[in-house]
Amino acid sequence: MHPLPPLLHNHPDRIAGEVRALAGRLAESYDRVVVGYADCGTYGALDDVCRDLGVERLPGLHCYDVYAGPSRLETFFDEQPGTYLLTDFLVRSFARTVVQEMGLDRYPELRDTYFGNYTRVVWLAQEPDDELRVLAEEAAATIGLPLTVVGTGDHGLERALADLVRVSRDPDRARGI
Repeated sequence: MHPLPPLLHNHPDRIAGEVRALAGRLAESYDRVVVGYADCGTYGALDDVCRDLGVERLPGLHCYDVYAGPSRLETFFDEQPGTYLLTDFLVRSFARTVVQEMGLDRYPELRDTYFGNYTRVVWLAQEPDDELRVLAEEAAATIGLPLTVVGTGDHGLERALADLVRVSRDPDRARGI
């Protein structure tokens, strides 16, 4: 596993280039490289890189698809289009990845500008515990929205990763980004 910086998700225009660079370096050491990103807001740029390099990525538009499944997400948005999604990672890092990165710590008056069209927060809870529950409630309160907790587990991610590496002849040689 060779991770890229998680804050790339705040700059999806950089994801494809970073994946291209890292996958190129990894290809020198491994027979097979797989990408542990969904499209993640690259609008197909990541697919172009994967096609150019002959690598595969996680399915879906976002990690939310991997955790909850695309049909479940569609249901959330059909029920309430103004749904803001959180994963365990986003719950843990909300103060950094959302509050600081979006400047809400310095300009709290921007909250309604950024989140005024949202009506709820849905936490796609992979491994919920009391500490994460408190952090999720704090995140929802920070942006002034009610919290809904939906247990997803890691099954979708585990299945998607297994599908990515299943075709490898030598699983010890396959490494992911």
